[in-house]
Amino acid sequence: MSDQSSVPSFHIDQVHHPEQELIVRVLDDQARLPGVVRMRRWARDALAVRPGQTALDLGSGTGTEVVELAGLVGDAGRAVGVDPNPGMLAVARERSAGVKAEFLEGSAYDLPLPDASVDVVRCERVYQHLDDPAKATAEIARVLRPGGRVVLIDSDWSTAIYHPGDPELIEILSRRMASTSPNRNSGRRLRGFLADAGFVIDDIGSEAVVWEPDMVLPMYTAITERGVAEGIITEAQRDTLLAETQRGVAAGDYHFSVTMFAVVAHKP
Repeated sequence: MSDQSSVPSFHIDQVHHPEQELIVRVLDDQARLPGVVRMRRWARDALAVRPGQTALDLGSGTGTEVVELAGLVGDAGRAVGVDPNPGMLAVARERSAGVKAEFLEGSAYDLPLPDASVDVVRCERVYQHLDDPAKATAEIARVLRPGGRVVLIDSDWSTAIYHPGDPELIEILSRRMASTSPNRNSGRRLRGFLADAGFVIDDIGSEAVVWEPDMVLPMYTAITERGVAEGIITEAQRDTLLAETQRGVAAGDYHFSVTMFAVVAHKP
């Protein structure tokens, strides 16, 4: 990522993103993180997708996991990605050329699929951006067949670890970021959302995803700039925090991680 001036928005209702290229780069970078790779592999294994099934990726983004699902369901099955962003759908369709995959425009609150028409649903890092996660979970239940399986995957940003830097200053910035996100700690609530919707919980997994400095520094710079603009930190505090971070990166004394949780369940 080279843009250090802004933090891209992934809010579910903001479907026309002026930062489209930046968002695609962020998603591509994150997809290569070893922790994300391991979590996605675990989720696919837990779902046990079989040939001939219909599999849905809700919030399909660049389409990476829809392509994986297409390989699992085979020619007799159906792999579908749903995303509210037309620009992202165009990227996914272009990247999946030659693969038997479908990409539909739609909302997590109103999936463009009939009742009881899907065998497997995966939904990764969408719930943190939802204003009404219970409604989205009810929609997943609606489209799943009896016995159908779902995996919800999301981050819990209260588990984030930033090092180095003044912990009190980092906490100030973290609280400000939390106030702008609908469900910043959705990772810990996935089990409850599914249980409330009548699902039977089958398994739970987690992964502390460690981010590399070149992925974090541009966004971290933008967050501190926003903090100065909003008056919650001073320019001097920003400069000190960024200098400490850069020294830590240069010395190899650097860490940024956030824990992702996954819950697998089935519809009785």
